[in-house]
Amino acid sequence: MDKGIENLISARNSLKASAEKSKALAFSLEKTGPKLDNINRRLQSLEVAIRPIQAPKDSLSAVGGHINRAVVPAAAVLKVFDAIHGLEKSLFDPQSDLRGYLGVLKQLGEALRFLEENCGMAIQWLADIVEHLEDHKVADERFILGLKKALKCLQELEAGEEKGHLDGGLLEVALDRLENEFRRLLMESSVPLPMSLPALPGQQACIAPSPLPVIVIKKLQAILGRLIVSNRLDKCISIYVEVRSSNVRDSLQALNLDYLEISDSEFNDVANIEVYISQWGKHLEFTVKHLLEAEYKICNDVFERIGMDVWKDCFAKIASQAGILEFLQFGKTVAESKKDPIKLLKLLDIFASLNKLRLDFNRLFGGAACAKIQSQTRDLIKRVIEGACEIFWELSVQVELQRHAPPPPDGSIPRVVTFITDYCNKLLGDDYKPILTQVLVIERSWKHEKFQERILIDELLNLVKTIGMNLETWSKAYEDTVLPYFFLMNNHWHLYKHLKGTKLGIILGDSWSRDHEQRTEYYSTLYLRESWGKLPVLLSREGLILFSGGRATARDLVKKRLKSFNAAFDDMYRQQSNWLILDKDLREKTRLVIIQTIVPVYRSYMQNYGPLVEQDASAGKYAKYTAQSLETMLDSLFSPKPVRHGSFKVRQSTGKLNDGISDQYQTSPAVK
Repeated sequence: MDKGIENLISARNSLKASAEKSKALAFSLEKTGPKLDNINRRLQSLEVAIRPIQAPKDSLSAVGGHINRAVVPAAAVLKVFDAIHGLEKSLFDPQSDLRGYLGVLKQLGEALRFLEENCGMAIQWLADIVEHLEDHKVADERFILGLKKALKCLQELEAGEEKGHLDGGLLEVALDRLENEFRRLLMESSVPLPMSLPALPGQQACIAPSPLPVIVIKKLQAILGRLIVSNRLDKCISIYVEVRSSNVRDSLQALNLDYLEISDSEFNDVANIEVYISQWGKHLEFTVKHLLEAEYKICNDVFERIGMDVWKDCFAKIASQAGILEFLQFGKTVAESKKDPIKLLKLLDIFASLNKLRLDFNRLFGGAACAKIQSQTRDLIKRVIEGACEIFWELSVQVELQRHAPPPPDGSIPRVVTFITDYCNKLLGDDYKPILTQVLVIERSWKHEKFQERILIDELLNLVKTIGMNLETWSKAYEDTVLPYFFLMNNHWHLYKHLKGTKLGIILGDSWSRDHEQRTEYYSTLYLRESWGKLPVLLSREGLILFSGGRATARDLVKKRLKSFNAAFDDMYRQQSNWLILDKDLREKTRLVIIQTIVPVYRSYMQNYGPLVEQDASAGKYAKYTAQSLETMLDSLFSPKPVRHGSFKVRQSTGKLNDGISDQYQTSPAVK
């Protein structure tokens, strides 16, 4: 019985364990159900996916090798694409870390080169797979058609313009930012250069150092090196020329160069061009020796690694855009304007300025890139030399032509006389003689003729000789018999005083100087004798001694003689009050001689015989003047009055004289 119970207990435990296992199994089955459902669904999807490539096992095994060979390079290409996009955030601002920016840009370039070299290969391998799948019918036609369509898009992208944008345009944007940094560095380091004070005699003008710091130049060179690789050199040069030429123009703006744009007609006013040409020479020297000299050096510093042709072409563009051609055009306009004789000095000033800068011009503008500047410079020099020589060689002819014009009505010195004497001394002076000689030497060399200095001296002496002949001719043109003596006295004194001791006077010699001094005395004597010297005899004492004819008769004689004297004095004073002596010494000397001739005689006469008429009711008609009033009137004679000044013009190539020739006989400014 005990054994039976044990068996029952054992059976109960076994059943209980089986029930628990069943329960656990049921629980597991309950949990596995959803998983099986999921697997079932995935199997269904997988069946749909692999249905296009259902094929025999052998065919699928052969395709596997082809797929692996294509997928590996394609995966490498995709990996590089990912790397490129990873570089984008490092290519935002080159200013903060230019070296790092250039390094990342280099990596980007290398990555793009890899893509350019491998994209085509990967696409070709993919094409081979598609072709293999199609040939072996591993997949259905719809699947193959989809692959072909995708492959065609890839091939078109690789073969078209988009090939250069495999990075999505990242490289172009990065290069644009690098160009902007190139511009920023230039603009922040480009400061207008002020015009410096002129150098002391014997010193050379200080050449301005490069206004770009070395560190900036190195950065510009680094940027250039990278942009050149991307074929952006022309854009860099354009930016550089724009910024630097603008900086030069800003430097020149403070100089007020509006005169460079003056019209041709305004250049016919000699007074205007004298000021302009003086400014022009100084401004041109500053522009060449300082501004363009600095630009020449900077161009060399920045572009030296690229080649001489590049930086010289860059400099030529800066020089042209900065305004050097406008300076040359100004000189050409002066050379082409009317050939006024005084313009010879201005043309010589232009030549001197250009000659002073000759070595600088040859060095700065000597290359082929500056051909236009060279051409315009040569043309300007040619026009200046030809214009100066034309004026110089025709001057004596033009002076001779003035001989047939009427002399100045006031008996003063014709403008042409003062002009020629001053003109000759200036041409013989240290400032102009070397320049004129050089100009004449060049002009003769063009004609294959030899120049001798005596030719210059003889031409100037001929001018003085022509002036002397003109004076004689003009003196004979007066209708008044006294005015010729006054005129010749005036002009011979001018020649004597204003040429004695001068360059021209030394060449003419002491005998020439003494001759004109003697002629002055001679014509002064004739003038006095034929004019004021005739008045004292009108105050004759004949018949008045001891009142031999009676007091009434003496009174009548005194009245008559005073009346004649007054009439002659008034007429002569009225006539000569419009005559002029410009030289102060000659004017005072002439007045003194006239006063000494008239006043003492008149004073003595009035002291002796004045009482005879002073008691008369009509005394005012005869005792019209006192000795003091006469002296005051005579001491006011011959003073210069304000006049407009002119100059005479030389003949144009047509053989006609310029307008305005009548001005040469205006009285010259007073000589103190």
